[in-house]
Amino acid sequence: MSIPAIAAYPMPSTEPRNHVNWQAQANRAVLLIHDMQRYFLQKYDVNAEPIPTLVKHISALRAQCHALGIPVIYTAQPSVQPPQDRALLSDFWGPGLSDPSNAAQQAIIDELAPAPQDVVLTKWRYSAFYRSDLKKMMQNQGRDQLIICGIYSHIGCMTTALDAFMNDIQPFFVSDATADFSAREHIMAIQYVSQLCGVATSSSQLLRWLSA
Repeated sequence: MSIPAIAAYPMPSTEPRNHVNWQAQANRAVLLIHDMQRYFLQKYDVNAEPIPTLVKHISALRAQCHALGIPVIYTAQPSVQPPQDRALLSDFWGPGLSDPSNAAQQAIIDELAPAPQDVVLTKWRYSAFYRSDLKKMMQNQGRDQLIICGIYSHIGCMTTALDAFMNDIQPFFVSDATADFSAREHIMAIQYVSQLCGVATSSSQLLRWLSA
């Protein structure tokens, strides 16, 4: 199967109750913009919620991180995915971007196109840490907090947050700068992270923490 068309839903706006009281700090953080590729965004009506709010909030976070010298890292699935690399993903999601008809959709959306100083990591599985240098890059820069935004909330974003926790990196899941298949799944991801592996918070709170 492939990813179905996704119906509009309102971006969650309530602040979750977190299990821990971590606060993001500019000298410890990295911003991860997760899978904001045309292929995934075309599953939505991009003029309907939650996409306009998603793009607006990610843009604000990215601008603040650039201004403060916080590294900005993107993930993006490649359009060339040999069967041995795609492996079990094919059973759940079909060929995805490896279908030649989808190759032109590999790029990050224009509104969030990476800046020259940003890093784009090749994405092979749900977690951004799998087969990537993300952990090593963070260690080399002495950073141990990962701010996660993008799509999809309950798949790659949540899995990356859990993987960060398992690698002793504090994940910050930006609840109104991620989007999902539905409000139910989006809220489930927020609750999972907030109670089991990280901090789920709003983009406005993140911006306040980073500016402190």
